[in-house]
Amino acid sequence: MTSKPTPVSGVAAGIPFLAVPPPGGPNAKAPVVVAWHLADPPRTEAAFAAALPLDGLDAWRIYLGLPLSGSRLPPGGDEEIMRLSYQDAVLNIFGPVTDQAAHELGGALGELRDRLGLGDGPIGLLGGSIGAAVALLVIAESDIEISAAVLVSPLVQLTAVVEANERHYDLTYDWSEPSRQVVRRLDFVARAGEIASHGEPAMLLVVGDKDDAPGVREPAQRLQQELGARYTDSSRAELVAIPGMGHPLAEEPGVEPAPQTAHAAQVDAHAVRWLARHLPATDRPGVR
Repeated sequence: MTSKPTPVSGVAAGIPFLAVPPPGGPNAKAPVVVAWHLADPPRTEAAFAAALPLDGLDAWRIYLGLPLSGSRLPPGGDEEIMRLSYQDAVLNIFGPVTDQAAHELGGALGELRDRLGLGDGPIGLLGGSIGAAVALLVIAESDIEISAAVLVSPLVQLTAVVEANERHYDLTYDWSEPSRQVVRRLDFVARAGEIASHGEPAMLLVVGDKDDAPGVREPAQRLQQELGARYTDSSRAELVAIPGMGHPLAEEPGVEPAPQTAHAAQVDAHAVRWLARHLPATDRPGVR
C-alpha cells in the first residue's frame, strides 16, 4: 500500500509554495502540475491544495501563492486590497497580479527543480479564476512548454468582467490607454490563436452552472469553442459545467485548508481525469 505523500512548504524565488510529491514518491520523469488559487475561497496556496488535491494523479503538484494574496498581502491587508480595487481594479489588481505571477514562474520552477529534484517531466497547469488568467498568460507568452491545463471558474476575458461589473453596480469605469492594454492582454478569447500556436495544450475549462461572478461562464464557453476550431483535434478543448456550483471552491474565509466541498470534489475528479489523460505517462514501473 502506497503511503500518502508528505507535502513540502516554503518559499521559492520569493513565492510561497506548497508541493506534494507523486503518490509513488519522487520520479525524474513524473509530470509537474503548477497551480494558482482564486481571489475568492480558496484564496491561498494551502487552501487551494486542500480544495483540489488532485489525489491519485502520478505527478508533482506545486501550489503557488499569488501576489497581493495570503502571506503576500500588502500593509493594510484586505482593506488595502479593497481600496486598490475601488481605485482601479484593472491597473491595481488584475494587471499587476497576473503579470507578476506569470513572470515569477520560471524562477520558482528553476529553484524547485534543484530543491525537490523535479526532473524533466511534462508540465501541466491548474488555475482558479484569476489564477486561470495567470495560467493562460504563461501558455500564451512564456517559453515554458505546457502540455495540458485545467481552468476552473476561469477569468478568460477581463473586458467582459469589467463590463458586467459596470452593469451590475451601475457605474462607469474610467478607461485609460494603460487599462485598455491590460484588458487586451487578458482577452484570451481574442488570443485563442496564440494559445493554439503554443503546441495546442489540452485545455479543460470547468464552470459552475450557478456561478454568478460576472463575465465567467459565457467567455469560458467562447474560449473552448475558439480553441476547438483551431486545434487539430477539437476534443483537446473541453468545457464541463458542474450542476449547482457557484464561483468559489471553498467556504469563507478560504485562507486555511478546509474540508473539501462536494462541488470541489467533482472539479477535482474532472481535473485528475484530464491531466492523467493528457500529461504523458511516467516511466515508473507499473505506471501506465
